[in-house]
Amino acid sequence: MNEIHGKLKTWDEKMIHFAKKWAMPFSRFAIFLIYFWFGILKVFALSPASPLVVALLKATMPGISPESFLVAFGLLEMVIGILFIIPHLERLAIFVLALHLITTIMPLFLLPQFTWDGFLVPTLEGQYIIKNILIIAIAIGILSHLHTLKHPEN
Repeated sequence: MNEIHGKLKTWDEKMIHFAKKWAMPFSRFAIFLIYFWFGILKVFALSPASPLVVALLKATMPGISPESFLVAFGLLEMVIGILFIIPHLERLAIFVLALHLITTIMPLFLLPQFTWDGFLVPTLEGQYIIKNILIIAIAIGILSHLHTLKHPEN
């Protein structure tokens, strides 16, 4: 029994060491990959989310060209992704990400016909939005590993 416990303890230590070493780089890369990929799809008018984005745009800012907005929104998403993989830009990345997530959650409230099939039953688009909770959790994890800003000396 002690031999099994010893092997489990060794395996546990190795897995925890691996997770501590790779959690932040993988988290940063995961956000980069999602945002860059989904952004470039919008830039080239290939995103399945485009109809939802256009409907939200028409509901909130009807005077803006949907085509131009989709390109700009896609470029913003690509920039967010890139910011997450550039060292020392995490704070900026998280700030811009927070602003972006505010806009992406709006369809849950402003366009329920796109996002809900019934009470607590999201459509595929609604699920797409709700999964952003994972992105928020990863961003909080990244933020928790940053050092506090130091006051500049005069």
